[in-house]
Amino acid sequence: MLFAGAVALLGIVTMSGWLAESTGHYSQAVGRMTATRVAAGTLLSQLQDAEIGQRGYLLTGDRRYLKPYEAANEAVNDTIARMRGFAEGDAGASAIVERLAVLATAKREELAETIALMQAGRRDEALAIVRTGRGMRLMDDARRSLADLIMPADAQLAAQLAALNSQAGMSRWVATLGGLFILLVVGGAVWIVLHHTRNLVQAQQAIQALNDSLEQRVSERTVALRRANDEIQRFAYIVSHDLRAPLVNVMGFTSEFQEGLASLRAHMHRQPAGQDDAMAAEARRVANEDLPEAIGFIRASTTKMDRLINAILVLSRQGSRTLTLEPICTRALLENTVASVHHQASELRCVIDIAGSLPTVVSDRLALEQIFGNLIDNAIKYLDPARPGRIEIRGYAEAKRQVFEVIDNGRGIAPGDHERIFELFRRSGVQDRPGEGIGLAYVRTMVRRLEGEVTVDSILGQGSVFRISLPESPTLSLQRLADDA
Repeated sequence: MLFAGAVALLGIVTMSGWLAESTGHYSQAVGRMTATRVAAGTLLSQLQDAEIGQRGYLLTGDRRYLKPYEAANEAVNDTIARMRGFAEGDAGASAIVERLAVLATAKREELAETIALMQAGRRDEALAIVRTGRGMRLMDDARRSLADLIMPADAQLAAQLAALNSQAGMSRWVATLGGLFILLVVGGAVWIVLHHTRNLVQAQQAIQALNDSLEQRVSERTVALRRANDEIQRFAYIVSHDLRAPLVNVMGFTSEFQEGLASLRAHMHRQPAGQDDAMAAEARRVANEDLPEAIGFIRASTTKMDRLINAILVLSRQGSRTLTLEPICTRALLENTVASVHHQASELRCVIDIAGSLPTVVSDRLALEQIFGNLIDNAIKYLDPARPGRIEIRGYAEAKRQVFEVIDNGRGIAPGDHERIFELFRRSGVQDRPGEGIGLAYVRTMVRRLEGEVTVDSILGQGSVFRISLPESPTLSLQRLADDA
């Protein structure tokens, strides 16, 4: 509708411009024709005035009659000049004007001759010239020439006036039809706007209703999620507790078994080995070799399982710990973390560098200490012994977030393990370092709880870059989770 209205307005403007230009052209033509007709009448009137003055002077001898003659005689030249200007560009009119100029000149010469004879006292000669009728013939010729000029001018004037009337009628129709069309377009546009506004209001109401129900569903699901999380934590605690009970029994019976084995070995050592038969020799070998090895495997396995159970408990408890949000100077926090591993790094000839200034964040101090502590400990643990170790820590702001990078030149991580290392109990590469595979899983859990993200870029044999992205300040959701935890 708006496009149609614009097209209509453009058409009306174009038509109005064309009508205005045509009207101006017709107006100029009418003005020229009117001026030509007026000038023709003026010329005839001037010649008649000159002739009247001449006749009065000849009849009375009173010189006062010469004044209208002289005034008319002087004005004829100007009138003919104007007529030439009006007839310019029209060959027929120009020829008539030139003929009129010749007749006017001849008439004035005839008038001037009779007046000169009268002034010389030769009145009879002057009257004789008048009686010849030459002056009357000149005037008749002038009237006919003026008629030849005026009649076409009248015809053209009538045609131009008719054209002007037609243009005026067309202008009225264009204005009327354009106005009606514009009213139609405006009415349609108003209807469309009202219809669109009504639909928009209905859509906003529907969106508001959806938002209200969505908030309710989110609240319900948040409560359900919190309950499920609590149940998972309780389940992890119960499972860990139930696993620990038989594990403690196994460890206890293993100790008793080891004490019994010690007594058996002491008894067997008191017997001379040279008196053993085949069965006694096999029993001595089992007591000295197989049973100690088996007990060692059992103890190592139970110790590892105990560490895993403790790790599960630590990880489950982190979900229930209340976050304490505060402004933290990350440089000071990292300097303390680096100081805690300085002795270990020095023994491995590793340099730890905190590069430049680091941003301040609003977060949980303990969580950040544990996150950076795990990352730095991992970087030290997996240094490449073939070259001096170097760990660099840097931070910068990016899109309303604070990014920290822990960069090392250690062993590196295979591309297929970049995501796997963040899974619980999953490790990468050669397993020649102590650990349960929980450190990076713990780091990701804590970083996500702080509404952040942790990723790794690594090249096997060259080193790794662990990148942590945290918000500049906690959002309401983070604060609410901290309060509800």
